[in-house]
Amino acid sequence: MDEKSLGKLFDYAILPKDTTQQKVLDGAAEAKKWNCAAMYVSSPYWMPVLVDALADSDVLPACGINFAWGSSTPAVKEMEALEAVRFGAKSIDMCLNLGALKDGDLNVVRDELKRFKGAAGDAVLTKGILDMAFLTDDEIKRACDLLIECQIDYMKTATGQFEGPSMEQFLVAKKACEGSDVKLKVSGVKFPRPQNAYAFIMAGADLIGTRAAPEIISALSTMREIGIVPKYAE
Repeated sequence: MDEKSLGKLFDYAILPKDTTQQKVLDGAAEAKKWNCAAMYVSSPYWMPVLVDALADSDVLPACGINFAWGSSTPAVKEMEALEAVRFGAKSIDMCLNLGALKDGDLNVVRDELKRFKGAAGDAVLTKGILDMAFLTDDEIKRACDLLIECQIDYMKTATGQFEGPSMEQFLVAKKACEGSDVKLKVSGVKFPRPQNAYAFIMAGADLIGTRAAPEIISALSTMREIGIVPKYAE
């Protein structure tokens, strides 16, 4: 892959704590420049600005909902997803209710995922966020089972607001999702970001979600030079 084709392995995002209209516009410009798969804002509030900014590209306008703890009721999450779709989102990441998951109240997580999928519909990608740093391996497996059952498109490792996933945790999720249609998105990539991001890609990640997409994509030639990424075939 060259840098342009590599861009489609990245969902570019901006930090929720200091989002402004200008930062959304700047982020959209960067996402288009680096040919990213999607550009993310942290809530449906910013979707109209983002949709307009991405109108002349194939970068998907996207947002998170119930960010960053996922502790709202299933009905509230459904409403947020419906609003995001109404505002033009083509990909939505929803935080799972970690407390319910850890309590073993799987019916709550199942209900929110089914409502999320129904609200998003077939034309919008759905991604369920686990925030693995707070979960045991068994809880990661149970969450993945629910994502598969509810036909969510992607398992996402973290919001990126807290500690990111370890490689071992990612591989637990990868194994749990094997044989299903659920793809794998890694967010919360630790420093140094380029090396770690490419390691996750080599380990099987379908997408990397990060605010450092330009830094990581532009490091491709260096990663090839030092052997983290394979060299081009002769």
